[in-house]
Amino acid sequence: MPTFRTYTVAPKVPENLSFLTRLANNVWWCWNADAAALFRRVSPTLFRELEFNPVRLLSHVGQERLEELAADPSFLAHMRSVEAQFEKEVQTSKHWKDPSETHRRVIAYFSMEFGLHESVHIYSGGLGILAGDHLKSASDLDIPLVGIGLFYREGYFEQEINATGWQVEGYPENDVHRLPISRCLREDGQPLLLEVPLAEGPLRFTAWKLDVGRIPLILLDTNIPENPPELRGVTGQLYGGDKRNRLRQEALLGVGGLRAVEALGFEVACSHMNEGHAAFLGPERIANTMKRHGLTFDEAKAFVRRTSVFTTHTPVPAGNETFDLGLLWPQLEAFERDGGLPAETVKGLGRAPGDASNELSMTILGLNCSLFCNGVAKLHGVVERDMWHHLWPDFPVDEVPIGHVTNGIHVPTWISTDNEQLYATVLGPDWDKAPISESQAARVDHIADEELWRVHESARAHLVRSAREILERSARRRHASPAEVEACRNVLDKDALTIGFARRFATYKRATLLLSDPDRLKRLLCDDAHPVQIVFAGKAHPADNGGKELIRRIVEFSKDPAVKGRIVFLENYNMHIARRMVRGVDVWLNTPRRPMEASGTSGMKACVNGAIHVSTLDGWWPEGYSEKCGWQIGDGQEFADEGQQNWNDAQSLYNLLESEIVPAFYDRPHGELPLRWIGMMKESIKMSISRFSSTRMVSDYFAGSYEPALGNYAALSAEDFAAVRQDIARRNALYAKWDGIRVESVETDRDLVRSVVGDSFEVTAKVRLDGVDPADVRVELFLGRPDASGAVHGGTALPMEPSKKLSASLYLYKLQVPCDKTGSFAFSARVVPASDPWRTSMPGYVRWA
Repeated sequence: MPTFRTYTVAPKVPENLSFLTRLANNVWWCWNADAAALFRRVSPTLFRELEFNPVRLLSHVGQERLEELAADPSFLAHMRSVEAQFEKEVQTSKHWKDPSETHRRVIAYFSMEFGLHESVHIYSGGLGILAGDHLKSASDLDIPLVGIGLFYREGYFEQEINATGWQVEGYPENDVHRLPISRCLREDGQPLLLEVPLAEGPLRFTAWKLDVGRIPLILLDTNIPENPPELRGVTGQLYGGDKRNRLRQEALLGVGGLRAVEALGFEVACSHMNEGHAAFLGPERIANTMKRHGLTFDEAKAFVRRTSVFTTHTPVPAGNETFDLGLLWPQLEAFERDGGLPAETVKGLGRAPGDASNELSMTILGLNCSLFCNGVAKLHGVVERDMWHHLWPDFPVDEVPIGHVTNGIHVPTWISTDNEQLYATVLGPDWDKAPISESQAARVDHIADEELWRVHESARAHLVRSAREILERSARRRHASPAEVEACRNVLDKDALTIGFARRFATYKRATLLLSDPDRLKRLLCDDAHPVQIVFAGKAHPADNGGKELIRRIVEFSKDPAVKGRIVFLENYNMHIARRMVRGVDVWLNTPRRPMEASGTSGMKACVNGAIHVSTLDGWWPEGYSEKCGWQIGDGQEFADEGQQNWNDAQSLYNLLESEIVPAFYDRPHGELPLRWIGMMKESIKMSISRFSSTRMVSDYFAGSYEPALGNYAALSAEDFAAVRQDIARRNALYAKWDGIRVESVETDRDLVRSVVGDSFEVTAKVRLDGVDPADVRVELFLGRPDASGAVHGGTALPMEPSKKLSASLYLYKLQVPCDKTGSFAFSARVVPASDPWRTSMPGYVRWA
C-alpha cells in the first residue's frame, strides 16, 4: 500500500476582499449579526453546511465566486460598512494600542472551558458559555482582560441518541486549520514552547490565540512532538480521562497559563479564577513574587491575595474539586523542585483549619489565595457562605467573606436579529453594547404589540422548521424507516404554545418533572383547542447514567402515539440549537431542586427574546421573578425528602399550566393578539435586559473586584513593594499579640426590659489591647435579631468610639444605640483588625466579648 502525503489548496482571496480574512479570524465578531449577514452573502448554503464557520467558508468557496464578489459594488459597500463598525468596536481600544507599561497590565481570566460558538468545540455547558459571554462583554466594555484556557483537540463530545433513546458519545477532532486561531509566537517568530513540571517529568506545551473582539484568548496545547505519547493527550478532551489527567489539566491551566501569559509580554495585575480548576495559579503567583522581588511568604501571599478574584459555581459540598494526597503529593513535590512553594505549604493552603483528611480542596485553595470571592447569584452567595462557614468559624455566617455577582448573558449573542432591531426602535442603536438601566428598559412598553407578536411568531416558526430538520437528520442517521423520516417533517405546530427545556442533564435539574403524571401531561398536550408542545435538548455527562436515563425516558415518552409530534428531543445540543430554542419558545421551563442551581443562564437568554420564565425559586430566578414577568414553581420551601419535594413541585407545575399559563396564552378576546401574554413578554424583556446582561455582570466585577485589585497591585508594588512590606510587619505585630486582646465587660446605662420606640441606650465596653496600637483594631457592637437558639442572623456591625484610656492597655469604648424598630434584639461587642484583608484572612480574626 503506497503512502500518500495530503495537502489543501484554498482559494486566493482577492486583495480588495482581504478584510474578510481579518474578520473571519475574530472568533466573536465574525459571528455578530452584521458580519454573519456578510458571510451569508458569500454562499448561504455553504455557510450553513459548515456550521456558520467563516474560516471554513473562505477555504471551501470557489475561486470564481470570490472573483464575482470582488467586482460586486453592492457586496463591497456592505463589506466597507461592516469594516467601519469592526474598526470602531474591535480595532479601537484605549488599552491594546498603548505601548506604555501601565497599559500592558491586564486582568488574566482563567477558565477550564469557553463557549464562543458552536464550531469551536472547547466548551461543555453553562460554565463555558458564561466564560465566553464574559470575554465578549469585556470586549464591548473595553476592559484590559486576557482569557486563558486549554485547546482541546477533541473538545467535548458530540451526542447521538440511538434507537432505544440512549445517549452515545463521539469525539470528532478540532481541525486547527478550520478555526479562527493562530499560533502564539516568540519574538524570533518561532512557536511559543513552555513547560510545566509534572510528577512524571516536564509537560511541554505550545499556545494558540483566538481574538474575541478586543480580547485575546490564549489556549494551551500539549499535542506536540516534544511530549511523550502519554502526555500529548492531556488537552485531548474536556473533562475527559481519569483523575490523574484531570490533575495534569489543572496544573497546566493554573501554572502553565500564567507562564504563557507572561511569556507573551503581559503583566498580570489581577487574576480571576473561574472555578477551582485554576487554583494552582495562587501558589504559582506567590512563589514568583517571592523569587522576583525578595518578599517573604506572608508578604507575597498578601500581595497575591489582594490582586486575585475567585468565583465558585458549586452549591453542594460534594461538587467541589478535591484531590487525594496520595495522587497529589508527587505533583506538589514537582512544583517545589521547580521553584514553587513547599508541598507542605500548598497543602496547608488547600485545607480547612484543623482538617486532618487526606484531601486537598481546589475551592479552599482558591478562596485562601483570593480577597475577592463570590458566588454567581444572590441565593448562591447565601449557600456558599453557609457551606464554607467552617473556614471562618468565629464569624457570623452572614459575614463569611464570599459575596455574589449574579451571572448574566451576552445579549448580542443570544437575541434574534429581528428582536435586536425591533428593540432598537425604542432603545436606540447599540443599546445592547452597554449596561441598560430599568428606566431605559421601560421604553420597551412603547413597542407595538402587533410588531412584537409578529416577530415572536416568526421565531417560533423558525424553531419548528429547525427542529424538524434536526429530527429528520437524526432519523436518517439511525436508518429509520421512510414513514419515521416523513413523520419528522410534520412534528410540532408553529401556532401552539411551545415550552422549551434545554440544559445539562444532571439529575438535580429534574428534566422529567413534567412527566411525573403522564396522563395529566397528555391531557395538556392533546387539547386540540389549546395545544401545548415541548422541545427538549441537552447532554448528560458521559459517566452520568442517571442523566442518560432521564433522556431515555423523554425519548420513550415522545414515541407514545397519543403525544407523537407534540414532544420532541433534539440531539447534540449546542449553541446553534440553543439560539433557535431561546428565540422561539413561548415558555422556558427550569425545574432544579432548590438550592442546587448556582445560577443558570438559559432562562435569561429566553427572556431577552420575550419568552416567559417558569421556574422553581432557585439560581437567578429569586432575583428576577415577579408576578408580572413569569411564574414560580412551588413557594421556595425545601423538603428533606426528595420524593416529597418532587411531588410538591410537580403538582405546582401542573396547576400553573392548567389554570394560568395555557389560559393566558390562548386568551385572545380581541382577535389574534394575546394581549395579557404580550404584556408579560414586555415585562420579561425589561427585567432581563436591565438586570441580567453580561455587560452588567462584567461591570459589577470591574467595580467590585477588578478595579480594587488593580489599585491594590499599583499601590502595593510601588517603590519595591514598600507598602506590602510595611503592612505585613504591622499585621504580624498585631497577630503576635492577638491572644492577649479581650473584651472584659459590656454594660448598658439602663435596664433594657421596658424599651419602646424612640428610646436609646448607651453601651460601654472595656477592652484590653495588651500593647496593641488602637489604630490597628476596630471595636464594634454587633446587633441583630436572635433566632430561637439565640444566634443572630443578618446582624449589623456598629463602630464603637474610644472614650478614655483606663490604664496602660485597658480602654473604654462607647456607642449610643437608638430603639427605632420593634421586636427582639441581641448584641455583643467584639474586636477585629482595622484592615479588612487582615480580618478576613483565613481562619478570620475576631475577638468576642
